[in-house]
Amino acid sequence: MEYAVLHLEKAKGADSGMSAHIERTIQPKNADPKRTHLNRELIKFPDGVRNRTAAIQHRLNTAGLKRKIGKNQVQAIRIVLTGTHVDMDQIEQTGRLDEWCKDNIDWLRKTYGADNVVSAVLHMDHATIVPVVQTERKKQKKEQTVKKKYGTKATAPRLCADEVMSRANLIRYQDTYAEQMAAYGLQRGIKGSEAQHISTHEYYRSLIAQGEDLQANITHLLQEQKKARELIAKAELAKKDLARIRAEAKTEELMSSTLVACLSKNSATKTATTALNGLNSLLGGNKVSRLEKENAQLHREVEDLNGQIERLHTDMQKMKDNYVREFNRLNEQHLQEVSNLKHILDKAYKWFPSIKRFLNMEHECLEYGFNMEQTDKLLYGHAVNYSGWLHSNEYRSNALVDNVTAQVIKDEKRNLSLHINQTSIAQWFKEQFRIGQSETQKRGFRR
Repeated sequence: MEYAVLHLEKAKGADSGMSAHIERTIQPKNADPKRTHLNRELIKFPDGVRNRTAAIQHRLNTAGLKRKIGKNQVQAIRIVLTGTHVDMDQIEQTGRLDEWCKDNIDWLRKTYGADNVVSAVLHMDHATIVPVVQTERKKQKKEQTVKKKYGTKATAPRLCADEVMSRANLIRYQDTYAEQMAAYGLQRGIKGSEAQHISTHEYYRSLIAQGEDLQANITHLLQEQKKARELIAKAELAKKDLARIRAEAKTEELMSSTLVACLSKNSATKTATTALNGLNSLLGGNKVSRLEKENAQLHREVEDLNGQIERLHTDMQKMKDNYVREFNRLNEQHLQEVSNLKHILDKAYKWFPSIKRFLNMEHECLEYGFNMEQTDKLLYGHAVNYSGWLHSNEYRSNALVDNVTAQVIKDEKRNLSLHINQTSIAQWFKEQFRIGQSETQKRGFRR
């Protein structure tokens, strides 16, 4: 039996960014665009409400809230309800996906109130609630010391994400959701577990870290290979030394046997034989034995290193395959996203031709020397007093000005042009540089 996954997260404001993610108006990098058509909204929106953001606002407007909603107050809570990829595939393949969706919606409505569940989209994960509660607000310590002079008022609806996501409630949600999902072979997570939810950003950062680990493993592998080659070379030298010593030992043994044969007729033979055998042992035996041990140790070290290298090769190849596969997937999604954005821009240029004219004018103003703030004012049609350098690409020169008035003017054909002191900037530059050239020529003539 696998685990049921339930994750709650506070949203900022009306959470329009997440609405774009959930409704796929902007294609996220970690979503498969080929499966977007399978997503479906499980909650019917009220009349006149067309999307999740509007549904959140509709609930806030109709909840009967008495207190003003703060600028940074949490207006919605995102909820992820799912299981492992294998579990969800099993539920879908056995034809129980609709039943699973219904049980999740029933649990959401029973837990948070039917009116507060404003959206639930089948990516097999996302749901949204508005944290409207009916319980009495917890009083501050100062308020508790003040005696009540009036009768208590009836409890009014209020917006309070902290109460919905209190520690006791979060534990209760995990318990009741596991009970609801037990029919699908999913059980509650371990109580008191220190495991934490990993965000998409952290997941991609871990991929980058894996790539860095892969590079470190490659470096380590190369170092181990170099060390193994050095040990093999050392073993080969030891092997040659061993062969040479054995040959010398055989020569000494032959010489000693010859001497023994020559001296075998007298009593000195035994003494000579003993001396020669001792000499043979001293010259060859101890050295051969030591080299054999060293050679055996070197071979064992080489075998260990070869085993480590083989394991590193296998691990490195797995990490490399995973990294390349994930990189290719993300790159493909990035290209798809760029294509989608280009398609949206093409439509925007077609439906709103003025966008391109404003973008071109913004580029020109920045090239002339205006900063971003001044450019924004110019594009809104405001006059801007300017002192400083103005750059002309046509003349490839700069003109120093003091307190001139710049303004973007729209003509009858809705074309935009920048004017300096009510003169088009092209004509203004022409006059500036013509005056500058005339003064230079005059000074040259007087000389």
